[in-house]
Amino acid sequence: MNVKKLFDLSGKVALITGGSRGLGLQMAEALGEMGCKVAITARKPNELAETAAHLDKLGIECLTITGDLSKFETIPGLVDQVLAKFGGIDILVNNAGATWGAPAEDTPDEAWHKVMKLNIDAMFFLSREVGKRVMIPQKSGKIINIASVAGLSGGPPDMTTIAYNTSKGAAVNFTRALASEWGKYNINVNAICPGFFPSKMSQVLLEKIGKMVIASTPLHRLGGDEDLKGVAVFLASEASRHITGQYIAVDGGASTA
Repeated sequence: MNVKKLFDLSGKVALITGGSRGLGLQMAEALGEMGCKVAITARKPNELAETAAHLDKLGIECLTITGDLSKFETIPGLVDQVLAKFGGIDILVNNAGATWGAPAEDTPDEAWHKVMKLNIDAMFFLSREVGKRVMIPQKSGKIINIASVAGLSGGPPDMTTIAYNTSKGAAVNFTRALASEWGKYNINVNAICPGFFPSKMSQVLLEKIGKMVIASTPLHRLGGDEDLKGVAVFLASEASRHITGQYIAVDGGASTA
């Protein structure tokens, strides 16, 4: 198989959670550009409509599904909709996430539970649903979990996001554990750990520590609009078929500095 074929995703179906904006939209664009049909989920129908129109202009076939993944009882119905439209799911990108900024001693119970429900519980329940119903029976699949460099270390003193950091550390080890179990089904499970990318979620934090982050990053910049595209395509394609249980930091080298 030549290299172009290894990266080709023509005819594949990708389900991307939190795909209406930010990193999720960037990955939806990337997979769609390589030939995928994409299904994206988000909570806000107006944002989904804008995203669908944007992807349509790019020639990407897209299904949008409005829903809140922290309402776990809706997950089987979500999978039903994707299967009814496209007939299968080859790639699952667990991208939807939440954060909460507060010192550990002042973090409310409901904030901790909110972050864990979406960042970890929903990731597991959706992966289990897609795996059991689709990927295990077909003996193939690619699961990409969006963790974070925040899950690899404690973080700077001003980054008081203990629930988020903890959940992303759990996402990294969830990736390893699931890869170990599902390798026998020819399912690759890997994680991407983005560094700081300007987004609605990171806006307030970057206003406080953005200059410090850039100064301490070897490439001296934040993540941009195309910086996750290559790694997402790589992990979704046959180019990564002998890689599983791994995480890739996409952070300009900040985690190595």
